Amino acid sequence: MRRLAPRLLKAPTTHARSRATAAVPALVLRSRWPRPNFPLSHETLLPPSQRATFRTLGPLLYSTDNNNDDAITGETATTAGPTASASSEQPPPPLPLDEDGKLDPSVFPKLPFCFDTGIALFAKRTPRPFPPPFLSPPSGSFSDPLSTHDRSRDRRKMYVNGHLIQGFTNGDDAVFASKYFICANDGVGAWSTRPKGHAGLWARLILHFWATAIFQDAARHSQIDYQPDPVSYLQRAYEQTIEATSEPNDWQGTTTAAGALLHFRNNPETGDPEPLVYITNLGDSQVMVVRPSTREMVFKSTEQWHWFDCPRQLGTNSPDTPVDCAVVDEVPIREGDVVLAMSDGVIDNLWPHEIVEKVSESVERWEKGEGREEGIVEGEDGKDMMGFVAEELKEAAKVIALDPYAESPFMEHAIEEGLASGGGKLDDISVVAAMCRKNEG
Repeated sequence: MRRLAPRLLKAPTTHARSRATAAVPALVLRSRWPRPNFPLSHETLLPPSQRATFRTLGPLLYSTDNNNDDAITGETATTAGPTASASSEQPPPPLPLDEDGKLDPSVFPKLPFCFDTGIALFAKRTPRPFPPPFLSPPSGSFSDPLSTHDRSRDRRKMYVNGHLIQGFTNGDDAVFASKYFICANDGVGAWSTRPKGHAGLWARLILHFWATAIFQDAARHSQIDYQPDPVSYLQRAYEQTIEATSEPNDWQGTTTAAGALLHFRNNPETGDPEPLVYITNLGDSQVMVVRPSTREMVFKSTEQWHWFDCPRQLGTNSPDTPVDCAVVDEVPIREGDVVLAMSDGVIDNLWPHEIVEKVSESVERWEKGEGREEGIVEGEDGKDMMGFVAEELKEAAKVIALDPYAESPFMEHAIEEGLASGGGKLDDISVVAAMCRKNEG
């Protein structure tokens, strides 16, 4: 059992677990989106005096309580109206759905690479049920309002605008995994204490509309002219979520967003296709690329904070928008690389080098047959492996999160800010793991 190091109470030094992190290899990343001019990590945060001034500049009030109360709240909960859409004026085509109502990856132009994916989830508490009209439960008594439960096409699932809401809910988090796109959104849990607050709903709707916009745009293009635009997709999702949660529904919440969209580029020398990932981040969730063959971290996105424990977030009362704040990196990868989309329940409890080691070790164990013998997952080999990798990483983060004496990145960041903190951070833990491989289908 790891205990609190006394030296951490004296000075904000870096723990040995953190010092062991291998340096990120230099990459030439091509990005058409300029990086926003604001603090991106705890190392560049505003001093406390300026933070207090920032909090009083307008009607918005930012809570910095450590118990996941990093929601943006105020006297009255209002949401900024939709901004000018960055998408094309051409109306979107019908949703490309399969027989089960899920987004159909076959609408994508034939890409040379694809993802094998796996998901692992741990919720710190049971998620709140989705409210009507997204889920319409039966009336409990004659005094309850009448419901439309009897007319629901599937009484166990949630719908928006007549379509099945994509992805999965994990506490206040939401995740999505497909052949070409993965995503992890972290809803700010403090909204669950408000009468009309529902962070999990906001996280899931942003995810749903984001994935939908990606699939709709892919269905319009061929392989030759398909050029992803992740920021415009996320902006469209943000505007559609505002519309879906406005009157008469009126549900409040905020969420971070982190996703990875697989594409490709042609090698300038050989002309052969090479995998390329568009990594989009807004807030303190994270996308990381791990190369198990060499046990190294190829890339990780940078968290965006207003200040410690108050991330940039989309939703009610938040000044942040995708077009202004989202950061997109185009990261060249290789076959066999593992792309991770994770909520802060992972990165607040594990240092980057621990994530790299756990992923690399899990891939190695699976290739030796250990995962198959344990029977943790079922299905095709590729999906089995990523399910096993995601589960192992989730369990490693969970061990630290539940240990009141463990040393964690969140604890060290809190001490650097002059806050008393110890142990891991109990939070929703969401992991989506995706391995890049050639597209045989």
